[in-house]
Amino acid sequence: MAATIKETFTNIVDKIHGYSENAPRQPSPEELQLLQQNYTEAGQGHVFAFVDELKPVEKAQLFHQLSNFNPTRINELADKALNPAQTQDGPVSLEPLPDMATASIMDSNPGDIQQWYDEGLQVVADNKVAVVLMAGGQGTRLGSSAPKGCFDIGLPSQKSLFQIQAERIAKLQQLAEKVSGKGAVIPWYVMTSGPTRKPTEEFFQKHNYFGLEKGNVVIFEQGVLPCISNEGKIMMESKSKVAVAPDGNGGIYQALLAFGVREDMRKRGIQHIHAYCVDNCLVKVADPVFIGFAASKDVDIATKVVRKRNATESVGLILQKNGKPDVVEYSEIDKDTAEAKDPKQPNVLKFRAANIVNHYYSFRFLDSIETWAHKLPHHVARKKIPCIKPETGEAFKPEKPNGVKLEQFVFDVFPLIPLNKFACIEVRREDEFSPLKNAKGTGEDDPDTSKQDIMKQGQRWIEKAGGIVVTEDDKVGVEVSPLISYGGEGLEFLQGREIKAPAVIEKEE
Repeated sequence: MAATIKETFTNIVDKIHGYSENAPRQPSPEELQLLQQNYTEAGQGHVFAFVDELKPVEKAQLFHQLSNFNPTRINELADKALNPAQTQDGPVSLEPLPDMATASIMDSNPGDIQQWYDEGLQVVADNKVAVVLMAGGQGTRLGSSAPKGCFDIGLPSQKSLFQIQAERIAKLQQLAEKVSGKGAVIPWYVMTSGPTRKPTEEFFQKHNYFGLEKGNVVIFEQGVLPCISNEGKIMMESKSKVAVAPDGNGGIYQALLAFGVREDMRKRGIQHIHAYCVDNCLVKVADPVFIGFAASKDVDIATKVVRKRNATESVGLILQKNGKPDVVEYSEIDKDTAEAKDPKQPNVLKFRAANIVNHYYSFRFLDSIETWAHKLPHHVARKKIPCIKPETGEAFKPEKPNGVKLEQFVFDVFPLIPLNKFACIEVRREDEFSPLKNAKGTGEDDPDTSKQDIMKQGQRWIEKAGGIVVTEDDKVGVEVSPLISYGGEGLEFLQGREIKAPAVIEKEE
């Protein structure tokens, strides 16, 4: 089974693009002929249409890129994507997750929350917790060509998303050290995409890994799949290069294997993994409450959710579909279902668990990737894909969608989990979820709202600790450095002190 799954990988380690940045090895005529024969027999021989025109280095690049794809497997994916099977008619049963699988920060007993925190902090102290960051996106919609994690949301400190999250890891390691009396390490595995890997590595190097040990920050890369024409043919970006696209955040599972990340976790004795997206500036990285909650229930996957704002908010919901844990998009839910109230709490929606792509995995579950990775579906995104015309080789920039990109979603694995091995915890949106999606000035999920949410959170923390925040006009909020407080703790030194907003708290002075 492991060999079968490995064959489906679209890339391995330094071959994500199909070639290394150094001059690739020249294939022998026999190797090139054999590869061309494989593609021709699969009906994809057009990828070699211009091979005789290529320079030796271009020919080698094409050879190595095509060597990382299985044309028969690509045909299978293309056929499923372009000719989807008819869905079986029949009722779809949607229900919230069972009570035994859920908890809420808003409704839970404070004693339970404290117990989860203590248990989670202990496993951090025991060096059994790792973090996987999904950071493949570029800041294109934000007006930046850099990786999204490099983005400065406008905080007084000018910290990037990467720095904010790195400092939360550093602070949590300090808190764990106080528990155990010995050094605590939370390895950080940063998954990039092809375009973002090198600039991400350079950004971390430039900032000296934000104070973390270099050996505990592992930057790796998600896979790619060929773009497919509407006729099911592999599309070519140029005469020497296949047009490819990242395989979605669901590619995380194969990438963990391909880059040896899982093996690194095994060697470190990791048992609990927190995975999240880079664009959430409020994310509680390796949150002890979340880790402790999931560990106490002995589940294989757990997820954080926030309460849906209203019946019409366009968010995916985590629930059980036909008796299995799943994510159902808003467009798949009818009006009556969306507006249904919870019989136990008539003032809240029955279906309210909004997905924020913030997940827990047990290591034992990731240790079984080979047994289920091939079952995950590929989703179709119809796009305008620049390519060459297969007949002439001339560049073509389409005005309407001319092909599809295939991707997987990280939550596609949820229905494969038994209900008793899946759990969900609801957290406060204002404390844990502020995504950065849109350009400045949009007014929603943009740099201004991200900055505002961090500043407001800091003000809440300070006021809860007994500090006094003075605001004038629209100048509100205080940025509290993660190195001072991970989640609002340790701010007693501000009791009775007056702070004029906006401000930054970087030191206990």
